[in-house]
Amino acid sequence: MRFTRKINPDSKPNANFITKKRLREDEINFDELRSYRLDRVKKELEKNNLEACILFDPVNVRYALDTVNMSIYNMHNLTRYCFIPVNGPVILYEYFNCEGLSSHLNLINEIRPAITWDYFSNGDQAGAQLEKWINEIKDLTNSYCKSKKLAIDVINGPAVTALNKAGIEVVDAKLILEQARVIKSPEELKCMKASIEVAEIGINKMREKLKAGMTEDELWSILHKTNIEHGGEWIECRILSSGQRTNPWMQESSNKVIQRGEIVSFDTDMVGPYGYCADISRAFVEGHKFNEDQKKLYLMAVEHINHNSRLIKSGMSFKEFTEKSWKLPDEYYGNRYSCMVHGIGLCDEWPMIRYPTDSGQREGHFEENMTITVETYIGKVGGKEGVKLEQQYLVGRNGLELMSHHPLEHL
Repeated sequence: MRFTRKINPDSKPNANFITKKRLREDEINFDELRSYRLDRVKKELEKNNLEACILFDPVNVRYALDTVNMSIYNMHNLTRYCFIPVNGPVILYEYFNCEGLSSHLNLINEIRPAITWDYFSNGDQAGAQLEKWINEIKDLTNSYCKSKKLAIDVINGPAVTALNKAGIEVVDAKLILEQARVIKSPEELKCMKASIEVAEIGINKMREKLKAGMTEDELWSILHKTNIEHGGEWIECRILSSGQRTNPWMQESSNKVIQRGEIVSFDTDMVGPYGYCADISRAFVEGHKFNEDQKKLYLMAVEHINHNSRLIKSGMSFKEFTEKSWKLPDEYYGNRYSCMVHGIGLCDEWPMIRYPTDSGQREGHFEENMTITVETYIGKVGGKEGVKLEQQYLVGRNGLELMSHHPLEHL
């Protein structure tokens, strides 16, 4: 069933200026990219016997509709969202006076001003605004959601209570979107390759400019600058450390001055052009000469990554992979990373496959055209330094295809 767009089809962002094309821009069919992703969302809704969802998470909104506006801001403010029914008009509820930003996207049937009820935006009028929002959602469910069961990804307590009181059952849309995003289309892979290429330009610059006397923050800023210069968006975290700060892992970059001969390890977690994530970890040594202890750590990390990546094939169960995965020696196990494998797309995605002693996904299997990262951290408990490595892959028919091509160190 087709629904009339309540948007002027000729309205689009002002294009009377000169632009510079982004990486792979001419290769990507954006209409196919957008149609594939929205169709995946609707199919997952149907698969779970749901008729509609409301999405607040900017990553999910982007996946479904390819629309962005103040993504980081909207990760902690419920001020922009969309309504997606299996059968019915797709409605974007846009931030105040921003309705024109997405009017060129033809999968959006209607754009309405967002009704917000958060305290920051509304103060002592938050309760009245919540009631107004509930009435809006009741109208939508009465028209397009006869079961009165609605999937929502991010929402606060007062809204859930009010929806339940209105006879609307709220279910978690996180599962819906995570499963929708698992299998990548050819156009998504082009977007991801562009992001990885940008990240690797930044990684090369970081390796070239690494020298004693600079701070961790100064080195880390090179990746940020490179990403923005190439049309990228943000970096999920700032995990870069040097010397003794590499053990234990997960310390963020600081004003520590890098010393001669120290290991520098980092994890890009970079959301690049077109919103796709390049998740690559590397370890360098200042001066590029590893001592024997550093070589041992690095070669163990390479062995870990290579062993686990050779195991994975389409159809292999997560349980079998976990059982056959590389065995981390006891003296390193207490410092193990949070997972061995996770999905990757617009950000870190399902599945997260942890070490055998930890919780995590057990059921399921690897499928062709999933994109994943295989990673490791090697640092002895109580040790001086540590090495973090991570590679990004496409699951192919006969095994993994490497997507991250910045070379590992030759020792």
